[in-house]
Amino acid sequence: MSTDTALELRLRRRFNAPVERVWRAWTEPQALMRWFGPAETREVLLAETDLRVGGAYHIGFATEDGLAHYARGQYREVQPQRKLVFTWTWRDAPQETSLITLTFTPADDGTDLDFLQTPFVDEATRDSHGSGWAGAMDRLAADLTGAA
Repeated sequence: MSTDTALELRLRRRFNAPVERVWRAWTEPQALMRWFGPAETREVLLAETDLRVGGAYHIGFATEDGLAHYARGQYREVQPQRKLVFTWTWRDAPQETSLITLTFTPADDGTDLDFLQTPFVDEATRDSHGSGWAGAMDRLAADLTGAA
C-alpha cells in the first residue's frame, strides 16, 4: 500500500479548553457519547474504550439519513495528555485499516490538536474522511465550550 502523502489526512485545530479536557473527550466513553461523529450525526450509539497499549475501542453513531456507522480499533501508543495513536477500521470495510495519530499541545488559550490519518485507499476516501473529521472537530469544539 502506498504511503504517498496525497493519501494522508492532516488536520490542526485549536480548542478553547485545557489539554486535560480535550484528552478526556477523546478517551472517556461518557465524553465520546456527547460529541463523536460527523456534522450530520443524529446520535452516538456506542463508545467503549480500553485505554492502554493493545487495548481496543469501539464507537458507533447514527447519521440523519438513519444509517448506523461503526468503527473499531486498537490503541498503539498512549501518552496521557500528549499523544494517542490507534488503528481505525470501519465495520463495513474491514480490509481498509488506517492509523490515526493525535498530538495534544498546550496553547496559551487552550489546546492545539494535530490529527493525522493514513493511509487511505484513494483520494476520494481521504476527502470523505476529511469532511467527516472536520464536522467531528466542530462537534467537539461545541461540546468543550458547552454549546452542544
